Amino acid sequence: MSKETRSGSRCCPPLPRRNREWLGGFSSVFKALGDPTRLEMVDLLARADGPLCVCDIESRFDLSQPTISHHLGLLRKAGLVTTERRGTWMHYRLTPGCIERFVGFLDELTGSHP
Repeated sequence: MSKETRSGSRCCPPLPRRNREWLGGFSSVFKALGDPTRLEMVDLLARADGPLCVCDIESRFDLSQPTISHHLGLLRKAGLVTTERRGTWMHYRLTPGCIERFVGFLDELTGSHP
């Protein structure tokens, strides 16, 4: 961060501020991925050939159905997963492009972007 010296001059040029709403979107992604169960769910969905039925997701975890639904709801709210109803079952998949956007944000943070 730029600081003024005693003479009033700046030692570094000021950096532009990021849009807080834009940053807030990534904040919700970090919060969602901060739980090991949700991170495992994202990994499961990323490796799947297509959408997964909620019953298939539930079978992978030793958690109650309401807890699984809670975790999936938080992932959905963060924009990481989308749902599709097929009859009485919900099917989940990663939101197209969500991982790429997140990786792009991390690249910007680390200075890896072109």
